[in-house]
Amino acid sequence: MLNHSSTLTNTELLDLWLHGKSKNTTDGYRRHAERFFCHVNKPLADCTLMDVQIWVMTLHCSDNSKRVAVGAIKSLLSFAKQLGVVSANLGILVKSPKAKNRLAERILTQEEVQLLISSTKTARDRAIIRLLYLAGLRVSELCGLKWRDLKARVDGGQITVFGKGEKTRTVLVGAGMWKEINSLKGDAKHDDPVFISGKGGHLCRSMVFHIVKKAATRAGIEGNVSPHWLRHSHASHSLDRGAPIHLLQKTLGHSSVAITEMYLHARPTDSSGLYLPDDDE
Repeated sequence: MLNHSSTLTNTELLDLWLHGKSKNTTDGYRRHAERFFCHVNKPLADCTLMDVQIWVMTLHCSDNSKRVAVGAIKSLLSFAKQLGVVSANLGILVKSPKAKNRLAERILTQEEVQLLISSTKTARDRAIIRLLYLAGLRVSELCGLKWRDLKARVDGGQITVFGKGEKTRTVLVGAGMWKEINSLKGDAKHDDPVFISGKGGHLCRSMVFHIVKKAATRAGIEGNVSPHWLRHSHASHSLDRGAPIHLLQKTLGHSSVAITEMYLHARPTDSSGLYLPDDDE
């Protein structure tokens, strides 16, 4: 426990809480926490359960967004209790809003994936969408790739990914994908980004979102299609084709197979209703 932890300002507490977390997590958590602090307008140590509950009531957003915001503040309150900033973890008493699981809506068909790929305008954009799908990468993992992370194999190549939770994993790609990526290399050096921005650095996440969304629009695919839809599609399609679930867990970098199992529920292969008569006579 830190000395004089009860004298920490909200800003200092926030910095300690976010230390070591990924940039994506840090950005989201900081935004939710700053809005919470702005609402209560007092040190966290002086907050009551009612303060937290009233803040939850002020959240005018989708159930899923509300669940993420409440989860962030519950995490902050738990951390504050561990430091001794607060005497009790009020977050335990705050229920996270339930949200409909919309995973099935974010899984493209194999035909839609091919439409998305064929709707790209450049070789780089095509390789980005193909790699997001075939390797199941998170957008931040793709953006962070350097040429040193790629190694050739007899039947294709392997990509070393630094992912969520600061964990490193290796993903294999086939010969076609490997050839396509390497066609972009030119005279790039070992430490150069695989996917380059207009300024010569790593391509940013927002640009990848733009590339995918534009391709989806050209392909006539409805919905707010994002890079993560390709990761979802990778998971669902590989399971449909017989990939072992533990192998999928390892490929995606999930911390638990229970997380990977959500794809079995989103796209089941059997249902009791299929055993009932379905004639319309």
